[in-house]
Amino acid sequence: MQTYQGKEDLKSTIRKAYGKYIAEFDEIPEALKDKRCEDVDRTPAENLAYQVGWTTLLLQWERDERAGRQVRTPSDRYAWNQLGDLYRWFTDTYAGLPLRELRERLEANVADILTMIDTMSEDEVFNTHQRRWADEATKTAVWPVWKFIHINTVAPFKTFRTTIRKWKKDVL
Repeated sequence: MQTYQGKEDLKSTIRKAYGKYIAEFDEIPEALKDKRCEDVDRTPAENLAYQVGWTTLLLQWERDERAGRQVRTPSDRYAWNQLGDLYRWFTDTYAGLPLRELRERLEANVADILTMIDTMSEDEVFNTHQRRWADEATKTAVWPVWKFIHINTVAPFKTFRTTIRKWKKDVL
């Protein structure tokens, strides 16, 4: 997994991965947002819905902790052993939105994540035991906040960019 030299490096990497990912949707017409193809498991709308879902959860974890509320990861409705159900919820909740709105929501979430990083100290981002939600999210590993940010932004932006490129090659 990638390592970062500080908050600015993390933010720069998020911006770069997000920019490349979201640009892939520029040439996808609204009429094809729900089009399935054999070699890709998500439609463009589902692809974006997944990203909107995870980034929304990440932001919610931090908001809830800052407000003194108990955080249940991955969500109040679903446990880690119910990720398939969570993904279906992302699809049911977001995939019906127009591509423009999905893109706007994801853009806003990414901006909010960058702001969230700005509000935290280097220690809060890069050291363990800085957030209860991060400590309690996994049973066996204790991760720093940056790792949760990475696996919910940079990693899927890169992976799903490849996926959407494959979809475009097959459909467009």
